[in-house]
Amino acid sequence: MATTEIPKTMEAIRVTSFNNPYEIQTIPVPSPTSLAPHDLLVKIAVASYCHTDSMVSSGIFATSLPCTASHEGSGTVVAVGSASASSDFNFKVGDRVMCGLPLHPCGSCFDCTSAPETFRQYCSRIEGHVGVHVDGCFAEYVKVDARSTVPIPDAVSFLSAAPLACAGRTVWRGVVQAGLKEGQWLAILGSGGGLGHLGIQIAKALGLRVIGIDARDEGLELTRTSGADVVLDARKKKEDVVREAKDAANGGEACAVTKMHGTVVQIAQPDEVKIPFQELVFRDVRVKGSLLCSREESVGLMEHVAKNGIKLKTNVFHGLDKIHELVELVHTGQMSGKAVIVVDEQQMRDEKKLGAKF
Repeated sequence: MATTEIPKTMEAIRVTSFNNPYEIQTIPVPSPTSLAPHDLLVKIAVASYCHTDSMVSSGIFATSLPCTASHEGSGTVVAVGSASASSDFNFKVGDRVMCGLPLHPCGSCFDCTSAPETFRQYCSRIEGHVGVHVDGCFAEYVKVDARSTVPIPDAVSFLSAAPLACAGRTVWRGVVQAGLKEGQWLAILGSGGGLGHLGIQIAKALGLRVIGIDARDEGLELTRTSGADVVLDARKKKEDVVREAKDAANGGEACAVTKMHGTVVQIAQPDEVKIPFQELVFRDVRVKGSLLCSREESVGLMEHVAKNGIKLKTNVFHGLDKIHELVELVHTGQMSGKAVIVVDEQQMRDEKKLGAKF
């Protein structure tokens, strides 16, 4: 099932060689007739830049090149695979969606068949992730998997939904995995970044109290405006930051800021994570990794954003040809929030009729 207005070619921002600038190329649009049963063809409205994009560009994931960049996208469905229209998903042409990242899970491994639904995104034999291993969202059209793609509520804009596709899914699951109850304290390190400022709002809407920690003036300001109960400057001595965090949370001490018997959820991707054994053993601290949301968790995220009016700080660029300006801003280290590209202005105008406001 497809619309009749899909062109044969499109513009796309591509990684053509590692550690070199992106190139804008004209490439074929995925044909609706080539869609696998669970595929969707999405006309991109907005695509967002993530730190992972820089990792792809530097070759960390051994991506086969050339590859279209960006794994954070939102847009409108223009073609639907046979299974994507089934009662399990009910996707149809014209649906506004937040693009999924995992493409074509194997369907036979433990995580696909026997694990809880919240582990589905961990398939170890997946074909790839959009914008990381297969063509992504910095293009006019993208092929995604219905099993990881979710509808966008009318109240949520394309501008918000694109960065939510990774940043939102990542921090939402991280907050949930912390396992806290209303009134308890959550410390967010890097609270003024793309994930951090979202995490503050998500946690506050769940009734948690938040300590935001950042090391940049821009990040500290975004931490404040996002609603953190306590804002700490990580440029101070470690001992001072830990003491202030403990004072704020009445005894809380990543690991030194975590309370006794507490949990650290690692969602960022530094080269290495250093954890002194004393923090784990003598204070009974648990460390968990967390990737993305499953489909059901993603639906919960979108409902949470729409219900609580969670707003993203975005730095908006118009047109794929602005990619080099976007990357330059990101690399200044002075940006707060997320950098996004509006790919299709008409979709932006059309969604205003729905009342999209977050």
